[in-house]
Amino acid sequence: MKKFSIAIVMIAALGVAGAFAVGAKEPAAPAAKSAPTMSAAGLPDLKGRTIVAVTENAYTPLNFVDPKTGKAVGWEYDAVNEIARRLNARVEWKLSSWDLMIQSVRDGQFDVGMDGITINDERKAQVDFSIPYMVSQQFMLVRADEKRFSDEKAFAADAKLLVGAQAGTTNFYVAVYNVLDGDEQNKRIKLFETFGATVQALLAGDVDMVLMDASSSKGFIGANPGRLKTVGGPLGTEEFGFIFKPGSDLVVPFNAAISAMRADGTLDRLNTKWFFEYQP
Repeated sequence: MKKFSIAIVMIAALGVAGAFAVGAKEPAAPAAKSAPTMSAAGLPDLKGRTIVAVTENAYTPLNFVDPKTGKAVGWEYDAVNEIARRLNARVEWKLSSWDLMIQSVRDGQFDVGMDGITINDERKAQVDFSIPYMVSQQFMLVRADEKRFSDEKAFAADAKLLVGAQAGTTNFYVAVYNVLDGDEQNKRIKLFETFGATVQALLAGDVDMVLMDASSSKGFIGANPGRLKTVGGPLGTEEFGFIFKPGSDLVVPFNAAISAMRADGTLDRLNTKWFFEYQP
């Protein structure tokens, strides 16, 4: 697990008690519904139920379109497909833009949403979260030839330097409050509609830095050999969770499956596959 100490720390390293302590509340099933039956593996049995899952396909390596095959793939796809298998359910995949995803899940258009969504109190007021499936930290992604700054203090000190971000994301808020001056209207922050667009702007020289968790940084660096690198140390720590409509009866089954996958090493294997073995 040493390789993940900087790049990414899986929940397995936190221990079962800690993982449940930081997860969102697990609402009790409504009285009108009976408790789910248990499978032979000791997990809830959803009896072939279809789960409508939504993502964005713009957050390498969690969810993205493989440039070689044109297929939607990634860590979150594999994780949710495996969760459904263990719960005796099937997944119907849908796409949504980031800015509509939380509202759409809250309103019940989809059963579960994911896009490297950070668990925080503001979002807990809108949706229910699973326990965290991943802990990550933000790093400064820059062009490979960048020599003007090597950490967030040097970046902040040069008023000519620009950061690219997607509005409403953890990357945006870390840029505002951990790198710059706390002003969300700061003109040094250039906003883009998708996460991938911020990286394209960085490559084109339209911005000078993009904040990103280390796992995704590795994915973009691998997809653009010799063109990108990270500088400085970690900025902020975030926990990722799946989101559900408030009161969803899927929260408890998902939490049970995540815990089982953590315990048997499945989450570690997904880490290895997508953060180390995958070659764009």
